[in-house]
Amino acid sequence: MDLSQLARRVMEHQLSGRPMKKLTAEYPDLTVEDAYRIQALCVEAAEARGDRPTGWKMGLTSRAKQISVGVDEPVYGRLMASMELRKPRLSLAGLIHPRVEPEFAFILKHDLGGPHVTARDVWAATECVMPALEVIDSRYENFSFTLEDGVADNASSAKFYVGEQVYLPYGIRLDEVGVTVRKNGEAVVTGAGAAVLGHPVRSVILLAQMLSRVGKIIEAGAVVLTGGITEAVPVKAGDWIQVIFDGMGIIELAVD
Repeated sequence: MDLSQLARRVMEHQLSGRPMKKLTAEYPDLTVEDAYRIQALCVEAAEARGDRPTGWKMGLTSRAKQISVGVDEPVYGRLMASMELRKPRLSLAGLIHPRVEPEFAFILKHDLGGPHVTARDVWAATECVMPALEVIDSRYENFSFTLEDGVADNASSAKFYVGEQVYLPYGIRLDEVGVTVRKNGEAVVTGAGAAVLGHPVRSVILLAQMLSRVGKIIEAGAVVLTGGITEAVPVKAGDWIQVIFDGMGIIELAVD
């Protein structure tokens, strides 16, 4: 099994927006470690094309999702500069079956890392928290994949948008923030920050701990998306998404 070759395959489909068959259908022995290596190789290739890493995303941050795929911890992916939407408009060009989910974005002012990171460490390293949206888009046919496939495909991350208003990390109880997602004026899903591992700060703690196993840290300036607060909402051209974060404003997203 040539991981570099598999990374090139994943990249080709990420760039072309064409669905692909699961890697594990051909390589059933693919491990999670292999999948993270494929993910890292894709990032190295993106950097060689002139892109740059800007942060991390966490996935499978609800216990129900972890049970559904048979794991007991989240997964992570990489955020790249090319993935960030500068305006609240989403073009479907290059996307296969996009879905939108509300998240919190932690913006770090200090490096954070190590196997024993605590909530206090996270707050001390956090510059601010912002409401955000992530657009996930599995490159696999029918949005069907195993844990290993998903990790190799950058944890299904495709685009993200961070709101314009910042919030001090001490001024709001993120686990109690209610979120409502409206599509074309109709409320379609609701949730609260506690859906993310009980409290979103735990997502950042786990990310730091998971990265420490491979000798990495979360660097100052990084954006960390802590995981979906609600189920992801499928979108198509012409949709208008409005996400209400109680006490933290509203993000609107037009889909072209």
